Amino acid sequence: MIGAAVGLDFSPMVPWWVIGTLAAVGFALVIYTASMRGRGAVWRSLALLVLLTALANPYLIAEDRDPRDDVAVLLLDESTSQSIDGRAERAAEITEELKRQLGGLDDLELRTVAVGGGSGRAASGRDGTRLFTALRDVLDDVPQGRLAGVIAVTDGQSHDRVEELGGRELGAPLHVILTGRKGERDRRLVIEHVPSFGVVGRTVTAKIRIEDADETAAVPFSMSIDGVPRPDAVIRANQVVEIEIPIDHGGETIIEMMAGPGPDELTEKNNRAVLAINGVRDRLRVLLVSGAPHAGERTWRDLLKADPSVDLVHFTILRPPEKQDGTPVRELSLIAFPVRELFELKLDEFDLIIFDQYQRRGVLPRSYLRNIVEFVRNGGAFLEASGPPFASRLSLANTPLGEVLPAMPTGDIVEQPFRPATTPDGHRHPVTADLPGGSVLDADGAETVAPTWGRWFRQIEADVLRGVVLMEGAEGRPLLILDRFGEGRVAHLLTDQMWLWTRGFDGGGPQAEILRRTAHWLMREPDLEENDLRVRVKGDRIDVTRRSLDGELPDVTMTLPDGTQLTLPLSRTGPGRGQASFTTDQVGLHAFTDGTLSKLAAVGALNPVEFSDVRTTDEWLGPLAQQTGGSVTWGAEEDSPSLRRVRAGRATSGRDWAGLVRNEDYIVTGVQTVPLLPGVLVLLLVIGGIIMAWRREAG
Repeated sequence: MIGAAVGLDFSPMVPWWVIGTLAAVGFALVIYTASMRGRGAVWRSLALLVLLTALANPYLIAEDRDPRDDVAVLLLDESTSQSIDGRAERAAEITEELKRQLGGLDDLELRTVAVGGGSGRAASGRDGTRLFTALRDVLDDVPQGRLAGVIAVTDGQSHDRVEELGGRELGAPLHVILTGRKGERDRRLVIEHVPSFGVVGRTVTAKIRIEDADETAAVPFSMSIDGVPRPDAVIRANQVVEIEIPIDHGGETIIEMMAGPGPDELTEKNNRAVLAINGVRDRLRVLLVSGAPHAGERTWRDLLKADPSVDLVHFTILRPPEKQDGTPVRELSLIAFPVRELFELKLDEFDLIIFDQYQRRGVLPRSYLRNIVEFVRNGGAFLEASGPPFASRLSLANTPLGEVLPAMPTGDIVEQPFRPATTPDGHRHPVTADLPGGSVLDADGAETVAPTWGRWFRQIEADVLRGVVLMEGAEGRPLLILDRFGEGRVAHLLTDQMWLWTRGFDGGGPQAEILRRTAHWLMREPDLEENDLRVRVKGDRIDVTRRSLDGELPDVTMTLPDGTQLTLPLSRTGPGRGQASFTTDQVGLHAFTDGTLSKLAAVGALNPVEFSDVRTTDEWLGPLAQQTGGSVTWGAEEDSPSLRRVRAGRATSGRDWAGLVRNEDYIVTGVQTVPLLPGVLVLLLVIGGIIMAWRREAG
């Protein structure tokens, strides 16, 4: 509908102060003339008025106006908390009735926005239901003068606040229709505090509280760690309880907690909580004992000192007991080797013990060597870097440590050029797989690129008793062996030539990477486990990686949070490695198993804000509705309000009705201007007035 409006405006030919001055002077003269009984004063006044009006230049403005429809916003809460207690069905009925009424109102544009339905910026997820964020987005292009009102169909739980509107005032009523019932009760498990990480081998403290309307309720409580159930307990409601959680390994530790259901539960989803605590290792204490100074000793020291997570204690035996050269003891500058302190009193404080070319020389009694055996058996780590002494009668293999070592010397030392190579098992083991400059195999195990490492010239010949040979030397002899002994781990390097790579001889090689990976495997680094099932979550995508030392890659069974089981066949990506990817539409814990190994992975928010409190409330939206002149209706107990249009400044809500403001906004589509006093008419009126005044005064 096109409308028109007419108005009066001025475009003065001279400044207003000039017109005012002329008017004051002119009318003063007219008054003076009238006081002298001049009979032409009226005509002079009319002529002066016409002249002054002409100088003000009045004109008529005619605007062509296009009225604009007002905008009503229908805000629909479709978050997951609306799926409980029949709220979704109730919301659908209310929405249908509102749309029917809104369709019958004239000059009104309806904009509907769904919040938390899984699409759009305002979708509910990690940050919960964000009603005000959704409202801000839809109002971005709505001028203040066109908003008739906002109607929100929701359970009242909004996890953002009115500040999200960016300081904008609604300027229109907010009508809230709640889909739940008054006085709802629900038991929920609240995580008061949980650390994001913990030190491996220690415990962390989580603080929880079970919120319940019954202040004295005794609530059954259960917990599992990495899928392993812990003994059940009973927790008093509404009290903060501290729970000790052991961190037994690096990487994520997944903890599931569950509180028993209450008598008036809305949902049991918020009775459950999932925690992910990242296990990190404290500074690793490493004891390095060098049997004698040699060229490769510095390689070990530099590697370990360069790692900021390693606390190194290094001793080199420079003066064995049998050395007698007559030098007075008081003149020796050597530090006494604290044998008893290290190998009896403080042995358990170390994480890794390295013997570098050590041989039996009476420094360590057999009882202390037996202590090292027990240290490894109980979970410690031991690395033997063998040189020529290992092939002699003074070899460590002839001590109690021979029980730990995975290889026994034959007594021969091979001294000939050879290029270290990775064995088939080595290509499958993460310690030596994909080493820089090493040989490259295809998925079927065929070599496609030969190694480019530099040559070595000596290795100790030994027979392998157990363990896995990862690298081999001259004529296929074992060079690097890894093994498990009791609860601990052992690595055996049968050469003292690795320092050649450090010097860059013949092109060098990845000595630092090999030693680093070996040390971290001994320390149980999760990324270096040879038989491992790993799951990485990136958004809603899950990548499953299986690493197998024997090369077998069975299918992985995935259990979704809703209990659905799917089979994921693995695609071989390399020797002993397979991978599968899956895109999930469910939030929560996903379980994976191949029959031997199992893994848990959390997708999305571990404890969704959406279910932190599912009780219907007017606490957040009620004050804003009252401030804007709107209304709050409990849709489960009251009829939906009837909608009507009201003029600006009138009441916008009543007992059973809700008003939408009629703003009568418009845009101007055209403007016409018409001068009220054309120049010719002004000239005639002024001259006529003067003539009439002259005749009147002359008569």
